[in-house]
Amino acid sequence: MRHVIALDVGGTGMKAALVGDDGELLHRARRATGRERGPDAVVATILDFAAELHAYGAEHHGAAAAAAGIAVPGIVDEERGIAAYAANLGWRDVPLRALLAERLGIPVALGHDVRTGGLAEGRIGAGRGADRFLFVPLGTGIAGAIGIDGRVEAGAHGFAGEIGHVVVRPGGIPCPCGQHGCLERYASASAVTEAWAASCGDPDADAADCAKAVASGDPNAVRVWQEAIDALADGLVTALTLLDPRTLIIGGGLAEAGEVLFQPLREAVRRRVTFQRLPAIVPAALGDTAGCLGAGLLARDLLTPGPLDSTDPLDSTDPDSTDPSEVTA
Repeated sequence: MRHVIALDVGGTGMKAALVGDDGELLHRARRATGRERGPDAVVATILDFAAELHAYGAEHHGAAAAAAGIAVPGIVDEERGIAAYAANLGWRDVPLRALLAERLGIPVALGHDVRTGGLAEGRIGAGRGADRFLFVPLGTGIAGAIGIDGRVEAGAHGFAGEIGHVVVRPGGIPCPCGQHGCLERYASASAVTEAWAASCGDPDADAADCAKAVASGDPNAVRVWQEAIDALADGLVTALTLLDPRTLIIGGGLAEAGEVLFQPLREAVRRRVTFQRLPAIVPAALGDTAGCLGAGLLARDLLTPGPLDSTDPLDSTDPDSTDPSEVTA
């Protein structure tokens, strides 16, 4: 069976799959990145893991993979196939696409993790059928993926979609990027965690605890939560003014709060729009499998003349079942 390798590299672990032509997930595996051993060891681990997946496909599915896709964090030069920088992995200017292509002997696509996850959400997830979408995951930080007609825009230098560094509170909290008042310093899951822990006096409290307290009517939690919602709405309205998306997809850890997040967020955005068209604001559908699924789409695009049809069945396979050969990260 013809298939591709899909690999999603995170800060501490990697998710991988072999994906058939019909979108079926034929095999899944996980592996630790080994970042504690340094950036060279991380690259070696990626290459070894990909080679194992390649060999597994040849042994169990009648042929080796036809292509591979890999999603990585940080700054990514997708056109040249270079992983330019990732603070959590410690690497700089790694020619990852060329290294993988040489090791595997097949075409390889390299993508940015958020843009790759956005590609999956746009084609087979919450944005399926939308010609223009914006995917915004609210996690440790905030990033974005700008979807246009089945592809995701990287920008001239690979920085498109960095909505987390839109300044929403001028002169506000310092950000590691060098600015003050960036969106992710107010509305990311880590920002809400920090604000709620300080407010409630419990250093172990996190954003999920804050959401639960909001649902129970805690006025202190409601204040912290609303401040994050207001900052997020300010950033999102700036984005939709510039991009005019048909669908706005919110993912990441903070989105797990469900309607505790989405009901006030939709209202806050609605209050702020004037001439703009209000997009559908929906939760992401693919969870933490989006990056891996998107990497599979990148690989399969190398074998097809254009983006896959929006009815692709890739999302019909249960992402939560476990292959007995998996190695837990």
